[in-house]
Amino acid sequence: MPKIIHIDMDCFYAAIEEREAPELRGKPIGVGGSSRRGVLTTANYEARKFGCRSAMPVFKALELCPHLILVPVRFDLYKSESARIRAIFGRFTEKIEPLSLDEAYLDVSHLRSSPEAIAREIRAQIKEETGLTASAGISHNKLIAKIASDWNKPDGQHYVGPEQVDRFMRELPVGRLWGIGPKMRAKLAALNIHTCGDLQKLDMLELARRFGNWGVELHELSRGIDTREVRTHRIRKSISSENTFSENILTLPALTPIMRGMLEGIREDLARKHSDRIIRSLVVKLKFSDFTRTTAERANPSIEPAIYEELLAEAWKRGQNKPVRLLGVGVRFRDPEAEDHQLDLW
Repeated sequence: MPKIIHIDMDCFYAAIEEREAPELRGKPIGVGGSSRRGVLTTANYEARKFGCRSAMPVFKALELCPHLILVPVRFDLYKSESARIRAIFGRFTEKIEPLSLDEAYLDVSHLRSSPEAIAREIRAQIKEETGLTASAGISHNKLIAKIASDWNKPDGQHYVGPEQVDRFMRELPVGRLWGIGPKMRAKLAALNIHTCGDLQKLDMLELARRFGNWGVELHELSRGIDTREVRTHRIRKSISSENTFSENILTLPALTPIMRGMLEGIREDLARKHSDRIIRSLVVKLKFSDFTRTTAERANPSIEPAIYEELLAEAWKRGQNKPVRLLGVGVRFRDPEAEDHQLDLW
């Protein structure tokens, strides 16, 4: 039986900032968003008590918590700390699948010790050597381990054994499953489906009829079924660049030269780091003044400014001439292992 641990650092960026500046401890902190027009990268637990969260516009966070302390993002420091933590993981296993700077899956199936004891020791070493806390979820697959890592946050862990899976999944709110956001929760609630146990009452054919291929996947997820292995080498799915404007851009022609400059950066990134990858499609994203957003995409094997301009015009038209606060451009790569799998760029 596999033994999978999901390690999730507790408010990683904010915790580092508190460690570096102890006078911030106990105060609500938001990392990122140097101005009211920015977006929070994360918020510590004190700020979350007021409803602040990652990806929230700064002006909204300040409405919820007027005494919120904003600190700038320091990615070099966060990357350095992430490397230290990953080195600790390496003392226990070589099978490490990083998901981001602050979380990773570890496969410890080859170790004789119980996965709970291993997770406890990893967390203890992280705390001793970095002063930061981590939470862990432990189970026999990645899906359940990741869900379980949220169970006893912060600075805790939760184990779900094979014999516990049925009860654990039956009682689990459907919103805990990967891919189920507010809109999907609303659709399921309309069907009186609130827990995975409710979802399990619909057979695979019914789910497929209602939700297509996603319904088939829901049938598996709601039962805690996940056959994915811990992958030590994750394939980069895309590269992108975003620009949040200090003042809203009011016209389409004003966006075009900005986008051209951003494309040069994408070209340089491709040449330096991804020259061996095959481009599958080109993507443009716009976020409007009311925070709605749209993404336009077209299959094409190379960066062509003319196509990006057409995509920009398409996205702009969808916004019905609303002012633009963010422009994003990027490429999706062809996935050599799953050519037809649909991927998310942002």
